[in-house]
Amino acid sequence: MAISGQRPRIALISVHGDPAIEIGKEEAGGQNVYVRNVGEALSRQGWQVDMFTRRSDADQPEIVQHTPHCRTIRLTAGPQKFIPRDELFGYLPEFVEALQQFQADSGFQYDLVHTNYWLSSWVGMTLKKLQGVKQIHTYHSLGAVKYQSISAIPMIAKTRLATEKLCLETAERIVATSPQEKDHMRSLVSTHGSIDIIPCGTDTRRFGHISRIEARRALGLEQDAKIVLYVGRFDRRKGIETLVRAVGQSQLKDQNLKLIIGGGSRPGQSDGMERERIEGIVNELGLQDITLFPGRLGVENLHLYYAAADVSVVPSHYEPFGLVAIEAMASGTPVVASDVGGLQFTVIPEITGLLAPAKDDAAFAKAIDRILADPNWRDQLGQAGRDRVEKMFSWDGVAAQLGKVYQQVLKVPTKAPAAAIA
Repeated sequence: MAISGQRPRIALISVHGDPAIEIGKEEAGGQNVYVRNVGEALSRQGWQVDMFTRRSDADQPEIVQHTPHCRTIRLTAGPQKFIPRDELFGYLPEFVEALQQFQADSGFQYDLVHTNYWLSSWVGMTLKKLQGVKQIHTYHSLGAVKYQSISAIPMIAKTRLATEKLCLETAERIVATSPQEKDHMRSLVSTHGSIDIIPCGTDTRRFGHISRIEARRALGLEQDAKIVLYVGRFDRRKGIETLVRAVGQSQLKDQNLKLIIGGGSRPGQSDGMERERIEGIVNELGLQDITLFPGRLGVENLHLYYAAADVSVVPSHYEPFGLVAIEAMASGTPVVASDVGGLQFTVIPEITGLLAPAKDDAAFAKAIDRILADPNWRDQLGQAGRDRVEKMFSWDGVAAQLGKVYQQVLKVPTKAPAAAIA
């Protein structure tokens, strides 16, 4: 529903997740998709939306206009080059200064900011301290959960954990994308703070409107192949190794089984190195003849790959939501996913797909084979997934829920400024 009168102006802040960047590039994934689609959907519903991110390339335009009332604004904070997210904290004061300068040059201030990921939460809390802005926050991942699943804890961990706790306790509202994420916040971060559960969404107009036969024809894939698909970044935490080893254990390898691992990579960067590691495992298991690496999937072909697949696999070690799962479900493709985090919310076992323990090759192999071996059940799971997405996970529906929260927050007095931020 459009908001009457002058459009209220809000800022979405996503320091490292550029809403205007091509999805699949280094550290470009679900958060980028979320911010971009939420921003555009909010603009359709009557908001004036400015999305702030950090410029990571000197050749990038400062402003990208997505719709008449939604744009991405890139601020200079530190060198204009890609910097891994764990190394960005020291540049956040420059980001705040640049955002304040933008407001001064534009002649207005934002009454409300919706921050995304812990780096942006620091920016939001600092703006709250400096100019009394109201803050909504979406975590996208929690350090307290992430650090349980990795062996090498980064030096920034202590700062991240403290920042996430302070944000939960001082932001006007926190948006959890699943009940599981809310439970993690309460049990691992803080019992204080106001939390709303609003899921991520997907484009139900883009996904789910081409048949498997048509998609395979467009991609040059065999009609009788049994296609297992992965979509996402090359990141060890995404569990691609689990998938590859599961396919290596499949009982259906002699039935024209194909594994497609779709995602971008940049030579010399972390995702490029992870792709090389995965390719090594593929070769080690003798799967090179049945494995395809199509590279970065984008607007022109991502929907085709989802539609062409028999099953989409999300083997992540941890996901607060799992956007890939609902993109696949929107496409009518069943999902096999790790039994972790928000994937326990998005995927309904035996109804829209199957869940398997994270890092369990054998369990993933069994789940994948169950779906591949029964085309009728595969189609039933796929249709149930599509129905679930249409009911719960459209971007316009997500934006409508967020808009209600924004309006509620804007009506109440601003909280006292946050305590000193580490």
